[in-house]
Amino acid sequence: MADKTVFIFGASRGIGLGLAKTLLDRGWQVVASERTHGADLHALACDALRIATADITEPDSYADLDLSPGELDAVIINAGIIGASHQDSTQATPDEVAHVMMTNAFGPARAAKTLLPALKDGGTLGVMSSLMGSIEDSSGGYELYRTSKAALNMLAKGISEQDAGPRKIEVLALHPGWVQTDMGGPNAHLTIEESVTGLADVVASSGGGGFRFVDYSGKQIPF
Repeated sequence: MADKTVFIFGASRGIGLGLAKTLLDRGWQVVASERTHGADLHALACDALRIATADITEPDSYADLDLSPGELDAVIINAGIIGASHQDSTQATPDEVAHVMMTNAFGPARAAKTLLPALKDGGTLGVMSSLMGSIEDSSGGYELYRTSKAALNMLAKGISEQDAGPRKIEVLALHPGWVQTDMGGPNAHLTIEESVTGLADVVASSGGGGFRFVDYSGKQIPF
């Protein structure tokens, strides 16, 4: 049984829920956040699970989650939206840009920095990114979503250099694959279970400093 504790930000459904279930099954203590009541998350109720309420766009909601310094072995920030359906930079309104950037990039970065004191030295900070945030790989399109994930990668790299690195905390920008979630749709290549099994393996084997942009199998992705 693993004697480790993880905080999963955004665990009421999809990949976050799958990670909570997988890590509980592996013997981890799990602190899982939800924005609103998630029946599937609460169905996992056990002594090893603690559920908190938090919203990635509302800093006051996670300013004090009663976490002790160094209590966590890993933090996984799982938050994201596609953004406006048109995904077109020429049509995007200021509100649409602000919404996708706050939800996908600046909100997760702020949450990560807020939670860092609860993460032990040598631990792991993961943010849920996407291959679509890779500038080198980009083929264009999905401009709002791609830009927000590229921004998240940049912010995560900065956190690694300035905040996490001195404490030997490894920062991971994680690509879960194309997954059969509400966002990924039914035609996606991976089941949630396949994705989260790999992601859990990557997180469990990480730590010790540095920054990596990797997929669910641990394969490096060009920045």
